Amino acid sequence: MKKIQIAPSVLAADMARLGEEMRRAEQSGADLLHLDVMDGVYVPNISFGFDIIKTIRRAASIPLDVHMMTVRPDKYIDRLAEVGANSVTVHEYTCEDTRAALEAIKRRGMNCALAIKPKESAELIEPYADILDMVLIMTVEPGFGGQKFMADMMPKIDRVREILAAAGSDADIEVDGGINGGNAPLCVEHGVNILVAGTYLFGADDMKSRCDSLRVG
Repeated sequence: MKKIQIAPSVLAADMARLGEEMRRAEQSGADLLHLDVMDGVYVPNISFGFDIIKTIRRAASIPLDVHMMTVRPDKYIDRLAEVGANSVTVHEYTCEDTRAALEAIKRRGMNCALAIKPKESAELIEPYADILDMVLIMTVEPGFGGQKFMADMMPKIDRVREILAAAGSDADIEVDGGINGGNAPLCVEHGVNILVAGTYLFGADDMKSRCDSLRVG
């Protein structure tokens, strides 16, 4: 079984103390930092861009897991590499050519991933299962933090595992949306090995104990 990795979602951090918050997450045992880049077009919210990613890169040494909730994320692959992203997640139908985008991400030395929204099928990843380093399964509708976890996404996770296995892929499976100490074990039981959590971690006085509670799952 793969090591369980914890990815605090920067969207839930105190932006007025961004550097301090990133160091707090790293010191609390986070394995990577999850960055949701939103353009207000693909999703109804705007978050942050390249300058903030650079600031986060300077503040923390752990990998940056960038989730592009934007139209045409393929236009920004070179820039993402330049500002320090370690992995880039895109959505189907947002790139001119999804496979070409995934290949370009890998050429720039980053891990490539595809996200699946709650209303989308696991079969979405089939054409790319051979190239993916990770699959992100959204357990809330993308766009805003603090939403309630959708437990009915678990069969989709099972199906993603089957598709990856059939392709001979050892890709990571990540979940994002309402993750906490109560539902993390359920996700892990279904094969998830990267847990994204926002308010559950950044909203805690003792982030380390919260990270540990997810890892126990």
